[in-house]
Amino acid sequence: MKGIGAYQENAVTTQSRGRIIVLLYEGAIKFLKLAINELQAGNYQAKGQYIIKAQDIINELNAVLDMEAGGEIASNLHKLYSFMNLRLNEANIKRDPQMIRDVIGLMEELNQSWKAISG
Repeated sequence: MKGIGAYQENAVTTQSRGRIIVLLYEGAIKFLKLAINELQAGNYQAKGQYIIKAQDIINELNAVLDMEAGGEIASNLHKLYSFMNLRLNEANIKRDPQMIRDVIGLMEELNQSWKAISG
């Protein structure tokens, strides 16, 4: 098992910054899709846990924004990440799958942009 952990750690540490961001978006999207599945199954606790995992990723993406170097783009991403978190909080409380889908749509658009940038 130690070999698998070492491989996974090496796989992450050798990725470019752009590729890591793509992986983070993909992880958040995966968790949000799982949240919708759990919501539809009536598993509200699991739904909430998946939303929180996605929010953790969004918070990390927000935390690493370089506001000085990133200028207007970083500022806009900060606003978008804040909106996503608010929307997910509301979706969690209201148990609204469409609100989750809205955030997935935004994340998929951003992910496509990062894929294009990072090659």
